Amino acid sequence: MKYIFVIATLLSFQKLSAQIETPVKWAYAAKKINDKEAVVFIKATIDGGWHIYSQNVKDGGPVKTSFTFPASKSYSLNGKTQEPVPVTHFEKSFGMDVSYFEKSVVFQQKIKLKSGKATVKGSLEYMTCNDHKCLPPSDLDFSIEVK
Repeated sequence: MKYIFVIATLLSFQKLSAQIETPVKWAYAAKKINDKEAVVFIKATIDGGWHIYSQNVKDGGPVKTSFTFPASKSYSLNGKTQEPVPVTHFEKSFGMDVSYFEKSVVFQQKIKLKSGKATVKGSLEYMTCNDHKCLPPSDLDFSIEVK
């Protein structure tokens, strides 16, 4: 009887892990503009029916997408992280207009290089929702080679 309980418990944990949803996949790239400048590209590919939020969501709404870049000796940020024009729509669950992206979005961060190459490290936070639910905010670390 004890073994049946252990097996049932293990199977329930396996079911839980199979139910973890990851509707957003992230990819990273960089392109040198010249010897002193580069652009870092951070792309989200979003499953159908899901969306992530803009960097410019008002307080009281969902968790906005945000990027953090620690100070570096090999580069400095040149302005803020840019995003394309988002979709803006009233969401009942937040009681306000919110701006978001569906399918895919590419965020861009310009950098000034202090030497010929750099490794851009940082983290991002984002929240994913569909018409029925929102997933808890996620945090990801990234590292992008600029050659």
